[in-house]
Amino acid sequence: MKIVSKQEYSRRVEEVSPPSPVGKDCLLAFLFGGAVCTLGQALCGLYQSLGLELSQARTGVSISLIFLSALLTALGLYDRVAKYAGAGTLVPITGFANSMVSPALEFKSEGFVTGLGAKLFSIAGPVLVFGVSASVLYGLVLFGLSLLTGGAR
Repeated sequence: MKIVSKQEYSRRVEEVSPPSPVGKDCLLAFLFGGAVCTLGQALCGLYQSLGLELSQARTGVSISLIFLSALLTALGLYDRVAKYAGAGTLVPITGFANSMVSPALEFKSEGFVTGLGAKLFSIAGPVLVFGVSASVLYGLVLFGLSLLTGGAR
């Protein structure tokens, strides 16, 4: 067996690797991510025109985007779009919903509770645990600071 230098290995990899269309990928990610954000803004305007206050409309937008990305994932359309949109599908709220629903769908044959239910929280569980823990820690720090400054009675 012949030992190959790092330079020779790199040259061989470059020869067999197809060129990456970085410009096209960036443009598609930008356009799709922008489309998701535009949809969110349009939904916010719609909800406000229906009589919701801004904070309520924003909550409605979050719920709507989570529902839409979970539905598209369940229908198998989210992955098709992601093939073209690339990183544009990682807009935080839609990407998180997709990452929660995808593992659950893989295990739905194991049953509703032990398959779908258990895997649905395999991704969300750590996020929720750290989020709640950070909130409690932040609350304790603020409470301690208020005691030191005489704010809490």
